[in-house]
Amino acid sequence: MEGGKPPIKDLFVDLQDGRKLLDLLEGLTGCVLTKERGTTRVHALNNVTRVLRVLQQNNVELVNIGGTDIVDGNHKLTLGLIWSIILHWQVKDIMKAIMSDLQQTNSEKILLSWVRQSTRPYKQVNVLNFTTSWADGLAFNAILHRHKPGLFSWDKVMKMSAVGRLEHAFDLAKKHLEIERLLDPEDIAVCLPDKKSIIMYVTCLFEVLPQQVTMEDILEVETLPRQYKFECAEGPLAPQQNVTSEKETLDSQAETSSTVPEMDVDLDGYQAVLEDVLTWLLSAEDTLHMQDDISSDVEEVKEQFHVHEGFMMELTAHQSNVGNVLQTGNQLIAQGNLTEEEENEIREQMSLLNSRWENLRVASMDRQAKLHDVLMELQQQQLRQLSDWLTRTEARIQKLEAQSAVNELGSLKLQIDEHKLLQSDLETEQVKVNSLTHMVVVVDENSGESATAALEDQLQSLGERWAAVCRWTEERWRLLQDIFVKWQRLSEEQLLLEAWLSQKEDAFIAMQTSSFRDQSETEVNIYRLE
Repeated sequence: MEGGKPPIKDLFVDLQDGRKLLDLLEGLTGCVLTKERGTTRVHALNNVTRVLRVLQQNNVELVNIGGTDIVDGNHKLTLGLIWSIILHWQVKDIMKAIMSDLQQTNSEKILLSWVRQSTRPYKQVNVLNFTTSWADGLAFNAILHRHKPGLFSWDKVMKMSAVGRLEHAFDLAKKHLEIERLLDPEDIAVCLPDKKSIIMYVTCLFEVLPQQVTMEDILEVETLPRQYKFECAEGPLAPQQNVTSEKETLDSQAETSSTVPEMDVDLDGYQAVLEDVLTWLLSAEDTLHMQDDISSDVEEVKEQFHVHEGFMMELTAHQSNVGNVLQTGNQLIAQGNLTEEEENEIREQMSLLNSRWENLRVASMDRQAKLHDVLMELQQQQLRQLSDWLTRTEARIQKLEAQSAVNELGSLKLQIDEHKLLQSDLETEQVKVNSLTHMVVVVDENSGESATAALEDQLQSLGERWAAVCRWTEERWRLLQDIFVKWQRLSEEQLLLEAWLSQKEDAFIAMQTSSFRDQSETEVNIYRLE
């Protein structure tokens, strides 16, 4: 991030308060975006809610990403948010002109068409997707060689290992095209590389190389084989596996459905995936039912809330598996190879699976809503209790300030003891205040700012009152201690003075009762009195 902004060191931590996200969107949109200056969770939620609203205003598609996900540092959803921003402002922005010319809205389809057009002369390269087709490194080198044939020999590349080819391509792109090494060869030369990372890198190549895509190229992509195989790129050959793009791209299904090569399925495969999902579903149902009743202790409810959040994330992660089973069942029925009995059994299984999934989802959301309601009520009770305590303490402070000045050490000691009681009460209340600094707030994205405005004002007011009480208590304690030390010193000096006066009085009395023989003896006794 430019403009003197500090660099991001930890993506998930540094984005939690929403400020850097707003900085990023300012640069992308050219608009000045107001940021909350506070450091509480409420301030962070307000910032992130503003980020989500700006993204929606710019037609950035967000799926199941809420403000609390980013504030809580949810790794998966934070990365999903960043990818959505990259996809909108980098991938789609780069392809804006060609998408308009071809009257296409699917950026991935266009990118795959361009890749296939660029690599067509190379018989060793057949790019069918943005995952397995790139693991051997040939596709990256083919694109570079097609547009920059003078840079290297294709035969030399064919003799390299997969990692070597990837190193070769990334080095050339960095040196001759000024494309940063966004990928590590070791992460690509695997059985199933990360799709989004490859799309991002290929988009960078697309931006700087000639862009020639025709409707014929688009149609070719739409008629790609519906089933294909791949092998691990390095090491001992693994058994061949059937892979479907749909399985790889569940989070962007709407955009990439036209390029999804669905694979043929059989009854045994369907039964296997069904059994796996039902086993997980049974375990999830047991986990939900075994969760403790909602507590009445605010800290315990916070823990229950966070535990259930983890459970909800697990449901989200497995949702695609349930969908895959239902889709596989529909494909089996559509193939028309089943007996009537088998087809009826599959329909019944799908209906049961869908019903159990829906019941689990609804029950989980209900518990999440109840936990939130109970937690917010308990936290509001804490706020009311703190407000009442502050009111009583402020009245107590006024009485202490109205006390007359001390005129004896005993009275001062009483004031010190009374102040110690106030300090003790303050320390006890500090525990509750610490709990409020970790409030859990779930913001409705449709009314996030208005929903939190009153709470933010309430927290700010209580925070200022609490700080004033703490400051007064500390200052008064220092004052009482200073007075006590001075009073002790005065008392010690008074005792010394009284002892000296007693000694001189005794000497004077002795002089009055003595008869002096001469003047010199009288002078000696007077000297002793001085």
